[in-house]
Amino acid sequence: MEQVTLPRIARDICAWIAHQVRDANAEGVVVGMSGGVDSSLVTVLSHLALDGRALGLILPCHSSDLSEQHAMLVADKFGIKTARFDLSPHFDSLAACLPEGDRVATGNLKARLRMAVLYYHSNVMNYLVAGTSNRSELMVGYFTKHGDGAADILPIAGLLKTQVWESASDLGIPQEIIDKSPSGDLWPEQTDESELGISYAELDESIRALDFGAQPKADTKLAEVADLIHRAKHKRITPRPFRKETIIPDEQLITE
Repeated sequence: MEQVTLPRIARDICAWIAHQVRDANAEGVVVGMSGGVDSSLVTVLSHLALDGRALGLILPCHSSDLSEQHAMLVADKFGIKTARFDLSPHFDSLAACLPEGDRVATGNLKARLRMAVLYYHSNVMNYLVAGTSNRSELMVGYFTKHGDGAADILPIAGLLKTQVWESASDLGIPQEIIDKSPSGDLWPEQTDESELGISYAELDESIRALDFGAQPKADTKLAEVADLIHRAKHKRITPRPFRKETIIPDEQLITE
């Protein structure tokens, strides 16, 4: 394993991961390794935080060979334990018994199938599932509910995507992983930025501006990002439980 000198933010995240695992009386952490920069950063930080008690699951599901190669590149460099399960035939069997869906529904099904396998290992090993969503994605809802958005802990939820790239570089994650176009690899040629309709640099700049009180009405790009954040609110909260005091009075209901 290569020796790593941790910058302050990485040390803080590692300490937080270790605390979360102790607090849950868990034994370690399991992470889905996609070969992307987010999952690579979370896996490396978890591995360092827990003296190797992190398992990287490589779960190809009609994925590109490059994704798996990059996942193993990180695992080999840092000495991370891995396990591989090809979910492609199981996905095909599941999809075959369902109505035909569009590529979004199909991609989300892949993400949820992967998460089921992560939680299976979590149960068997008494490990926590570490999610790989960063703050940029969480703010605009760019994740699959109960798929990659399901996790016990979110180590990089406080980092914008541009900060993830910086932290990954500081830790020595291979540059080819940092430089490639971010993608969930859910269908051919899919990229995050094309789906979002905005670059991560622009998104992060807008989120920072909104954090400091910028007014969306004064800027078209800010307005678009503010709208994305607003529309994704339901994805950032836990399911709403019914309580008697939340009943809407009859006079407030809209009637025909």
